[in-house]
Amino acid sequence: MNENLEMRVSALEKHLYALKKILSFEEASKFLNLSKSYLYQLTSKGIIPHYKPQGKMIYFEKELLEDWLRQNPIRTKQELQNEAANRVISSKKK
Repeated sequence: MNENLEMRVSALEKHLYALKKILSFEEASKFLNLSKSYLYQLTSKGIIPHYKPQGKMIYFEKELLEDWLRQNPIRTKQELQNEAANRVISSKKK
């Protein structure tokens, strides 16, 4: 019973994240699956986009967090092979 309740609460939290555009520090920590201390390190070093409207409380724009998560994508072997083949074909045309 308790496990079922936890699952339902977790599902509701995920639904709320889908609806919200601005996340609090705690919400962002959960959304990114990062510890609060590590998230604070990222904000203090200016590595992750965030807002401090009154100089103390930290907020995050969900869309910017999603963009931040997508930085430095790792290409698949197939993508690398296709790129290499395209470069070979391109260099032969010159």
